Amino acid sequence: MKKLHCYILLFATLISFGQKTVSEEDKIYNAVDNFTANPSAEALQNLRNIESDFWKSAKPKTKDELLAIVILNCNKAYYENQFGQTLKAVKSYENAWMIYQKYKLKNYDIVEFCLKPLGNLYTVLGDYENAENTIKQYYFIASQEKNKAQKTAAILNLSNVYQNTGNVYKAIELIEKTIQTEKLSNTEKGLLLNNLGTNYVLSSKKSEAETSFLKAVSFLKKDKSQTETLANAYRNLAQLKINENNFVKASEYFEKAKTEFNKTSNREPRKIGQFYYEAAFIAFSEGKLAEAQENIEFIFKTLLPSYSSSKNKLPNQNSLYAETVLLDALDLQALIFLAENKPKEALKSYELSFQIEEMIQSLLVYENSKIITQVRNRNRTEKCIEIYLSLYEKERKMSYLGSAFLLSEQTKSVVLKNHLKNSETISREEKLILQQLQNWNTTILKEQQKLELADISKINEAVKKQNELMLLLKTKQSKTDSKKNTNFDLSALYAKLEKDNALLIEYFFGTHCIYNFTLENNKIALHRIETDKNAFPELLSFISLFKDPSAITNNPKKYNLLGNKVYKKLQIPHPSKHKNLILIPDGILSFLPFEALINETSNTTNFTKMHYLLDKFDVAYNNSAELYLNANTLSNGKENILGVFPIFEKTNYALRFSKNELESIKHNFKGQFFENENASFSNFKNNSIGKSIIHLSTHASSGDLETPASIKFYDQEILFSELYNLKLNPDLVVLSACETGIGKLYKAEGAMSVARGFQFAGAQNLMFSLWNVNDYTTSVFMDYFYKEIKHDVSFVKASANAKREFLKDKTIPNAKKSPYYWSAFVYYGTIEETEKPTNYIFYIISFLAVIGLFLGFNQYRNGKSSRNSQNRELQKNKIQNH
Repeated sequence: MKKLHCYILLFATLISFGQKTVSEEDKIYNAVDNFTANPSAEALQNLRNIESDFWKSAKPKTKDELLAIVILNCNKAYYENQFGQTLKAVKSYENAWMIYQKYKLKNYDIVEFCLKPLGNLYTVLGDYENAENTIKQYYFIASQEKNKAQKTAAILNLSNVYQNTGNVYKAIELIEKTIQTEKLSNTEKGLLLNNLGTNYVLSSKKSEAETSFLKAVSFLKKDKSQTETLANAYRNLAQLKINENNFVKASEYFEKAKTEFNKTSNREPRKIGQFYYEAAFIAFSEGKLAEAQENIEFIFKTLLPSYSSSKNKLPNQNSLYAETVLLDALDLQALIFLAENKPKEALKSYELSFQIEEMIQSLLVYENSKIITQVRNRNRTEKCIEIYLSLYEKERKMSYLGSAFLLSEQTKSVVLKNHLKNSETISREEKLILQQLQNWNTTILKEQQKLELADISKINEAVKKQNELMLLLKTKQSKTDSKKNTNFDLSALYAKLEKDNALLIEYFFGTHCIYNFTLENNKIALHRIETDKNAFPELLSFISLFKDPSAITNNPKKYNLLGNKVYKKLQIPHPSKHKNLILIPDGILSFLPFEALINETSNTTNFTKMHYLLDKFDVAYNNSAELYLNANTLSNGKENILGVFPIFEKTNYALRFSKNELESIKHNFKGQFFENENASFSNFKNNSIGKSIIHLSTHASSGDLETPASIKFYDQEILFSELYNLKLNPDLVVLSACETGIGKLYKAEGAMSVARGFQFAGAQNLMFSLWNVNDYTTSVFMDYFYKEIKHDVSFVKASANAKREFLKDKTIPNAKKSPYYWSAFVYYGTIEETEKPTNYIFYIISFLAVIGLFLGFNQYRNGKSSRNSQNRELQKNKIQNH
């Protein structure tokens, strides 16, 4: 490490000869000096003790002392990272940055020694939103201080974040613009070109990538201090050649990389591990398993000092920590086991990977970062499902299918489920911080939507506030006990399915196939659906039919045929004793109206006479089997309704038939209803608590890759994420608007839609739309739906029956009976019926009547007994008189 504080030795001269008292500031600097001269685990603990004592002291802290603590934390963090203590390193850097900001300290290069390494650590761990915020902050600082090197570093590191979050074209645009507009040194050009090449690879521009890497090599060769980056450029070229199956050229480039890497003076364990992982990967790709295994074991020894390969090739689970290189090594170890035909050993290796992934997840605060890091878990899960399926096919043990299903379930809406669990346990202070974080995030998003007119200083201020709140939140979270997820109870799921007279299908959308888990009669069936031939194009074609109403009405026969093909491919079982079907979709299947699938083809063009899945099942959807299993019980009453109907009369957004919808609901139920200008966001928020049904009839948008999904109230448009802070617990939310279930899609987590906003707010049962809905047909469907609810049927049955009644309605022309119109709305939630209200007065009267009858009967019986007794006496007297 560069000497961060060579200048602090000057402090020694400030202490006069013979002076016995050492100031607190000098004490800290002396400890830091001693540590950096001879770093060790014991010396590291000594630094922690000195810091602890400093904060325990009641003596007021001077700015010089606080700056010394900042410097102590930066040094501590650097060596914690060197020693493989990544989580502690992040915390130390965060502490340094928090103190530096809070007390407005100066005269220290906080960018170089704190923010740059902290941003890099966030990126390595997958905490991409924190990484982006941190990098943007030091870019702003570097711009103010006109530090060109740090600005270039910020651009380079920001492009890494974009690259890792799937925004490859954004990264390419950023780097290309920088190269074209900025005056750069040869070294800076080389660094940026190397990164640009990596992004070209990810965007499938292989020839541009190779050109970029070769240019980077030519620039970096001129600077002897850039041996590490030159090694990286050669490694990238080697990886490019592996992708082309040119292993000879790949080995040639990798040997050059090795030569340059061995020249580097900075031999951090992590960087050594990363280098040997790539060596192992090349060997594995060439089929050299022994060489690959040797490199993997070297990585374990480098990153885990206690590792010994004599007994077991896998490390002890207690020695693991949050490190992505370790994660990659374990995943590669699993592939080696599979190549050696050791599937059960591969599963053990993946199990350790899942453990590290869980550690990394526990560090993340922002929703986007949590969702993106789930992608790694899904790829690993897919491999494990395939292993379990192959083991089942060999050994026929049902436990393998159970294990595969539980792994699939662990990837389902993880962020949503954890949010709902945590919202019940976290403190009021944490909730307030999270709410403020969300508010600043909304400020950033809305400002960014202004594009060229966006106020950069306003965005930067919001990012700064977000960062401060994030650091504060982490200090609060560290004081609370970590909550472990409870194990999913498969037997309880079977029992609930039996009670609900239902079967459940959970889909897992993989890279090359879709897995269908069907749970019925206390058994699991697992089906593998190939998507690399016709299935996926057919699925996309079927979903695309719902983009335009004319696509179906103009060619009903095509719809009939295609709908049946998709039905067969998705392997939905024929109904046996079960009438209810619970679907857990995944990936693009989240946009598929399953009820509209065709279970039997016909030549009819009459939409009423087509054979839909709707005819066979009442269909309910859910985000995960766990949410279905643990759903809250519905309340007794359904008549406490909140209706929000902006209608937008006399505007370009007018919803003419929304008025009909309002009158229909009013006719069936009592409630609180807001129309036109009264249908404001504040009236919705202030009156939503305690309502059993919330109905919104308005406009909504799914957004796009840059613009988030939103819903329109009369006075303002609300982003889906702004709904997160609401606290709702209704029996049902009905989103009678366009595209309320559509948004940026993430496999497993689902769509970032308006519906998701309501789910985050606490709504468990929702009805929402999958595309643009028609104003008139929506009002007709909703009329049928609420008439069904009035008859005390379950929400799922009400939804299914409303669609059936819609198809039977003779006043609706055939063209409007197209599935485009009636299958747009899907129901997510429980399938149980609400408990009928107990008529206590009736029972009291009945009870009193029974008591009255009992007393009357008793009196009658006693009177009769008395009369019989008298009669017997009289009879006895008569006998005696005779």
